[in-house]
Amino acid sequence: MKDRVVLQDRNTGYWLHFMQPVAVLTADRVEDVIPALQEVEAAVQERGLYAAGFITYEASPAFDPAFCVRSPSVRPLLWFGLYRKPETEKRLSPVQASYSFGEWSSTINRQMYGETIEQIKQLIAAGETYQVNYTLRMRTSFQGDPWSLFSNLASAQGATCAAYIETSAYAICSVSPELFFNLDGLHLNCCPMKGTMSRGRTSTEDRLQRLCLQNSDKNRAENLMVVDMVRNDMGRIAVLGSVQVPELFTVERYPTVLQMTSTVTAETKAPIVDIFSALFPPASVTGTPKIHTTQIISQLETEPRNIYTGTIGFIGPQRRAQFNVAIRTVLIDLNRSQAEYGVGGGIVWDSNDASEFAECQIKARVLTATPPFKLLETLLWQPEEGYFLLGRHLKRLSDSADYFGIPFRPDLTAHHLETCVEKFSEQSCRVRLLLARDGEITTEVHLLQNDTKEELLLLCLANNPVDMANPFLYHKTTCRNVYDVARTASSDCDDVLLFNKQGEITETTTANIVAKQDGELVTPPVRCGLLPGTFRAELLARGVIREKVILKSNIHLSADLFTINSVRRWSRATIKPAEATSGIPPLENQQGTA
Repeated sequence: MKDRVVLQDRNTGYWLHFMQPVAVLTADRVEDVIPALQEVEAAVQERGLYAAGFITYEASPAFDPAFCVRSPSVRPLLWFGLYRKPETEKRLSPVQASYSFGEWSSTINRQMYGETIEQIKQLIAAGETYQVNYTLRMRTSFQGDPWSLFSNLASAQGATCAAYIETSAYAICSVSPELFFNLDGLHLNCCPMKGTMSRGRTSTEDRLQRLCLQNSDKNRAENLMVVDMVRNDMGRIAVLGSVQVPELFTVERYPTVLQMTSTVTAETKAPIVDIFSALFPPASVTGTPKIHTTQIISQLETEPRNIYTGTIGFIGPQRRAQFNVAIRTVLIDLNRSQAEYGVGGGIVWDSNDASEFAECQIKARVLTATPPFKLLETLLWQPEEGYFLLGRHLKRLSDSADYFGIPFRPDLTAHHLETCVEKFSEQSCRVRLLLARDGEITTEVHLLQNDTKEELLLLCLANNPVDMANPFLYHKTTCRNVYDVARTASSDCDDVLLFNKQGEITETTTANIVAKQDGELVTPPVRCGLLPGTFRAELLARGVIREKVILKSNIHLSADLFTINSVRRWSRATIKPAEATSGIPPLENQQGTA
């Protein structure tokens, strides 16, 4: 459906669906941007309509001729549909993924990036600027349904300022976490975002990363420079003395990154056009000082930014407006079947080009939408003893729920676990507890056979190493692609022994591993890339086993080998004879499966 806009209302969390516009207003030339925006605002005020659309970064000179940008490659510079009251939805209805990307390529290579960062640092040393938000573009082919891409990205990223626009020529899929400005009557607030760090793989690592970002002098300095710019810009339209900074250096958590955000507020009677003239382009995507730094950006960046670092949002009756900073945004050219994505970061004097380039890669992870998943716990229930290690299972579930931002109610969970086994009073059961993204709990109960025969499990080594950076290795979920691929490739064994790219054993696809070496029982550390099993945690706490790196190259030298989990507990195991695994390629030639 063309000319539709779907936006997330940051205040309520509801999705606003703007369909079938009364009219569409556009501006292809810089000199037409303000007249078009005035017409949009008049339609809202005088006719009670809603306006929803975008303004590109290259429209900046419309608000101040001193801003310098590259010639735009995408038009219009401004696009707004005029709509009657939008339909609302609490959450987006799930959509089956029906799209595909080609291979992404960057507009500049690693060497060019490093050379440009050095130029920026020289300009800072010369007093030309204090901070430059330097960006690059990535492009690839795109096939399929843009709406399904947006739906999947929005579901996976949990952004609070997401937006989707589809016109006859373009589709815009923005999962921006950054608020440009929100206007509610006379109250205006901006939430500039500056300062990024990758998520940890576990809850413990996440907390350490959060503290590291919170206490980073570099990131605080960058954030404070942007806050000062926003305060200055707001001061041009604010009621005298009303500009405030109620929140400074707040760290927000998203699926792939941690972001440092501050909040600046003011009271204003200014019309929307004047608010844009004071604030656009957003301070967080330009630099300090803003006008001169846009001139530097236009010289250093090789291509126009288009919608990236522009803004998307809506204007409603009674001075209600919300606009994002269009980051984490995919622009799809529907006629050419091409996708474009921008990434960048603030460069200051002590910036390191390797770290800044790595930050760009972290920000691009949004392009890999996480498939839908549920958290999972598998528990042993016995008639006399009840649930085995129940406290450890609930603690692990709680930690993972916190990590992924999933609602978790221990009381409701306990009730489900109690009721699901009521009719099984005389036989042991394996209970699968599933926690969905919305907090819904379901259980599955399977009777266990009374088989006391001890089996010797045959293990074979996986064909490829796991990626230690994959967070799903450290949390028990229904996202089991890594394990399923390994099992499929080695169907002639009872289970598959996994290892990482350093050649360190991690676990099997269903259990932790314990080896007897030098007279003691050892198990790989979690940092190697494995699920911290509840039975493993119990054995470590009791001193039965201890953590130690086990190398793939000498696993066969272990006196004994066991798999352990909370349902089967201990199972003896053996490695498939060496000659049967001689076809495994050298480690340096193997690719990760995560």
